[in-house]
Order: sequence, then structure tokens, then C-alpha cells
Amino acid sequence: MIFRRSRAALLAASILSIPVALSPLMVQPASAQWIVYDPTNYVQNVLSAARALEQINNQITSLQNEATMLINQARNLASLPYSSLQRMQQSVQRTQQLLGQAQRIAYDVQQIDQAFTSTYGNASMSASDQQLVAQARERWQNTVGGLQDAMRVQAGVVGNIDTNRAEMSALIGQSQGATGALQASQAGNQLLALQAQQLADLTAVVVANGRAQALTEAERAAAVEQGREQRRRFLTPGSGYQPGNARMFPNVN
Repeated sequence: MIFRRSRAALLAASILSIPVALSPLMVQPASAQWIVYDPTNYVQNVLSAARALEQINNQITSLQNEATMLINQARNLASLPYSSLQRMQQSVQRTQQLLGQAQRIAYDVQQIDQAFTSTYGNASMSASDQQLVAQARERWQNTVGGLQDAMRVQAGVVGNIDTNRAEMSALIGQSQGATGALQASQAGNQLLALQAQQLADLTAVVVANGRAQALTEAERAAAVEQGREQRRRFLTPGSGYQPGNARMFPNVN
């Protein structure tokens, strides 16, 4: 803007430097009419034209700034061209499937209550020795199944680590290369979703381990109760020996 004004002032000074002897310059045309040249009016016209040109340049600059602003707004509203939602959902589904494949006593309140009433309750005094042995074997199988389920969940979560690592690297790259605020925000949201998925895997491991530990403790408590009942039966006096007739040799005809 200062350069344009300097150029207009230089043009006006050049015009004013015309010798005063030439003013007013009178030209006699063929029609014998006099035309008067007024340098002051000419300079004013030039300055007016320069001001008009300056206004036009200012308008052009303003339009360029508005265009740049619109381009930046379009970049800020551009959506992130990358989504890790499907892969994270697949990881969650794998963990859920492992939890859903729990053996014997699963994650069901009604089933747990029923099992603890029938299998882990007080040893029945009327149950036979074979029934006590069968219940003890069932409790052992429940414990072994719970431990196996816990290890399977752990293996599944470990298998998700590589997928999570790859997704984390991709999302960080997308965030660093984001062209606008919306892309950066969407990349951040997906990173938070990835963190939530990792917490869900951690929760699944804790739940599976807790189930296995609970089954182990329940088996130990039931074994103590059953051992007490079996000791009672062993120490309870019986009918003793009852004499009877015995034949050493068969009848010989």
C-alpha cells in the first residue's frame, strides 16, 4: 500500500515539474478556438485515478483473504479418511466370544446359584459315598475348566496386542498429518476408542482370572466340608460284627 501511494505521489510530482512557462499552454486549432491546459486539474484527476486504483487493489486483497479463509475453513471441516472402528470391533468380538465359551459354570447368576446349591453346598448326610465322590470330581472339573478359560482369554488378549499396536501407530500418523481441526479431533477420538478397547480386554482378563480363583476357593471349601462328613462317617460306631453260620466246604454227595 505504501508503494502504491509513493508511485502516485511520484507521478504527481513529475507532472508538477513541468516548467511554469508552458502554463497555460494555448494551442490554436484549425477552428481558431483556444484550448486551455490546466496542470492543477490534471494532477487532481491523476490522484483520483490513483486512489481508485488503490481501492481496487484493496478489494482484490480482501477477496484473496476471504478465499484463503474459506479454504482454511474447508480444511478444518474435512473428515478424517481413516477409520479403525472395524478392527477394534473385531478385537472386542473375539474377546467376547472367549468369555461366552466359558465351560460348565458360565457368567450367569442363576447358573452360579444353582451350582453352589447343589455342588458346593453342605455335604449331604444322606448321600452315598459314590455321590460324594462324584460331586468332588464335578467340582474339580469346574476348577480345571475355569483355569483353562482364564488362560484362553489371556491368549486372546495377547493376540490383540499386535492389532492394537498397528492401529495406534496409524492413528498417531493420521493425527500428526491432519489438515484441519476436525481430522485431528477424529483421530483423537479414535485413539480414545482404542484405549477403551484395551481397557475392555484388561477387564476380561481380570474377570476370567477372578472366576478361576473363585472356583478354586469354592472347591477347597467344599472339599473341607466333604472331608468333615466323611470323617464323621468313619468315626460313627456301626453295628459291629454279627456272628452267623459259615460253611467251609460245600456239601459232598
